[in-house]
Amino acid sequence: MSKRTVLTGARVVVPEGVRENGRLTVEGRTLAAVGSTRTPDSAPAPELTGQQTLDPTERETLDPTEQETLDPTEQETLDPTEQETLDLTGHWIVPGFVDIHVHGGGGASFSAGSHEESLRAVETHRRHGTTTMVASTVSGDLDELSRQAGSLSELVEQGDLAGIHFEGPFISCQRRGAHEESLLRDPDPGDVRKLLDGARGRAVMMTLAPERPGGLDSVRLLADSGVIAAVGHTDGGYEGTREAIDAGATVATHLFNAMPPLGHRQPGPVAALLEDERVTVELINDGTHLHPAVLRLAFESAGASRVAFITDAMGAAGMGDGRYPLGNLEVEVREGVARLVEGGSIAGSTLTLDQAFKRAVTIDGLPVPDAVAALSANPARLLGMAGSVGSLEPGKLADLVVLDEEFTLVGVMRQGSWEVRPHPR
Repeated sequence: MSKRTVLTGARVVVPEGVRENGRLTVEGRTLAAVGSTRTPDSAPAPELTGQQTLDPTERETLDPTEQETLDPTEQETLDPTEQETLDLTGHWIVPGFVDIHVHGGGGASFSAGSHEESLRAVETHRRHGTTTMVASTVSGDLDELSRQAGSLSELVEQGDLAGIHFEGPFISCQRRGAHEESLLRDPDPGDVRKLLDGARGRAVMMTLAPERPGGLDSVRLLADSGVIAAVGHTDGGYEGTREAIDAGATVATHLFNAMPPLGHRQPGPVAALLEDERVTVELINDGTHLHPAVLRLAFESAGASRVAFITDAMGAAGMGDGRYPLGNLEVEVREGVARLVEGGSIAGSTLTLDQAFKRAVTIDGLPVPDAVAALSANPARLLGMAGSVGSLEPGKLADLVVLDEEFTLVGVMRQGSWEVRPHPR
């Protein structure tokens, strides 16, 4: 019999909202039940399991002493040595975070094409609550990108990564950010296909500038191939971006950054991406890429169900200041802000998603359920993984994050095992 872990007393964020005094039961790798712990003044809420839901009309007729024994998981039959119970009163439990755009961390980069480096980056972000992540590459030679993708695909196949995201080389020279200009090229559908083939079916997203020659045809190719076409690092306008959305683009890569600004006469890509319900917008919530007022504007315009917080983190995430590689370029990190050594452009971030969550609720003023949607449910749905991750529901993987009253991370569980073990008082 697999070990059972029971977490009690915390505020648990479920799809319906916040469940006070919650109770989660983990069996092996999955969530077996989600409910509430009975208090002296109230009967427990019905505990949802993968098999059944207690009818609320029945609950009212139950004797309180009987209710406590009506545990569908049959706790009393389990050997006490096989069960661990943690009282997390005063804490929050939220779903594990899902990052669809991350380049590295822990001093390592996914663009190195090395399993050792990639796994170091994975472990760094897991310790900060990201239990599902997509590895992002940076612009490079097509053969080299294909090699990197082949290596990363093996980590997807063994379950360490959720997929591969190609950010470039099919992007705008004018909005290239921290991408080497000499490596950029038009998105010829044949070249796009070459990268998809190199990823061996594990590519889940590609960022491109649809205004470049071949852009719209490549968007269609990606959509037809089941790969997310993302508009980013673009110098295009409002009308051209609408064309890309109609062709199948469904994501805005780090909205506002590396694209023309929102204007009252030239709305540009920002307005097109915000107004279309088919588009999910990525936001980097590190306090450097976006002002809090702009972040709130995006939430209010798109709605909480269409926002995905990302890190866009490079190798310095989880590390200190210093110099780090980003593809073929060198980045200097000062006071946590990453910029190219030559030119000074912002070069990704050093963000982790636990920091993004804390900032969202304590500085940006977002409701906790909206922050959870942006960090977990929305990106999981975008990746087609909502059946297994992204929310705390019976039958899904036991991926969760424990936060204290100040929203500081104190625990991370991935697939039923603690990556960071909480130590409640």
